[in-house]
Amino acid sequence: MIEKPVESVNMPEGSEEAELSHQSTLSTETEVKRLHLYLVSDATGETLSSVAKAAMSQFPDVAALLHVSFMVRTHAQIERAIDMASSTGGIILFTLVNANLRMALEDAALARHVPLINVLDPVIHSLAAYLGTPARAVPGRQHALDAEYFRRIEAMNYTLAHDDGQNAQGLHEADVILLGVSRTSKTPTAVYLANRGIKTANIPVVPGLPLPPELFEATGPLIVGLTTSPDRLMQVRRHRMLLLGQNSDTDYVDMEAIGKELTDARRLFVKQGWPVIDVSRRSIEETSAAVLNLYYDRLNLM
Repeated sequence: MIEKPVESVNMPEGSEEAELSHQSTLSTETEVKRLHLYLVSDATGETLSSVAKAAMSQFPDVAALLHVSFMVRTHAQIERAIDMASSTGGIILFTLVNANLRMALEDAALARHVPLINVLDPVIHSLAAYLGTPARAVPGRQHALDAEYFRRIEAMNYTLAHDDGQNAQGLHEADVILLGVSRTSKTPTAVYLANRGIKTANIPVVPGLPLPPELFEATGPLIVGLTTSPDRLMQVRRHRMLLLGQNSDTDYVDMEAIGKELTDARRLFVKQGWPVIDVSRRSIEETSAAVLNLYYDRLNLM
């Protein structure tokens, strides 16, 4: 087996070049399937790129040659994209909310027999039908500097200021508080949640050290305990100490000590009635999703 990266081909002037961060594992005995994929957007193309990456990951035997044209503002840009797609037999994925540009793209694609896929139409139409109100045709509206944007900035500032047990006096202002023994992904999970607008503090559970009293006085935040398997934690800690060039002959990486540390932490979580998430086989995104489910479930009950 060989690894073949997705290729990228320049669009004509006025467009940008990008590579789809997707590796296709291709057999040396199998003819490579290639797809020219054109992304056209009148905004930053962030949503479109994410959809393309997710979709192409489902076709590991296809080498996608990605062409992007973002911040489209003129019919000339539309024509260039159509010309390229027509000449290569490609497909266009687009998110155009500008009615004139969209009509120009659809008419030109129909005339040149170029396949078109609007990635947002099904979702927007379904939401509009359900809500009984039309969508606003504003390019890049999801990236506007609105209240949501500033909420994420505030959450990130809070999370960084309350990392690793800092500033315990402000714990009552948190949306979520994460607890766990060392190396249970508290900080990266907190930062990920902050990027979703959730003010997240994280506190280490250290053998022999009391937790801050403010933690037990905070009634507003969702408090979640993170745990993992002893063998996984030992591997992570050994690797960490190796990178730091430190002596690994300590209780910090001793299997028996780690087992007791995790058991004591879990007992604390259960005693306090705090939900527990095992991060052993979870990515940061999966752990964060589990926390968000708990958070929104709790909000719905309040």
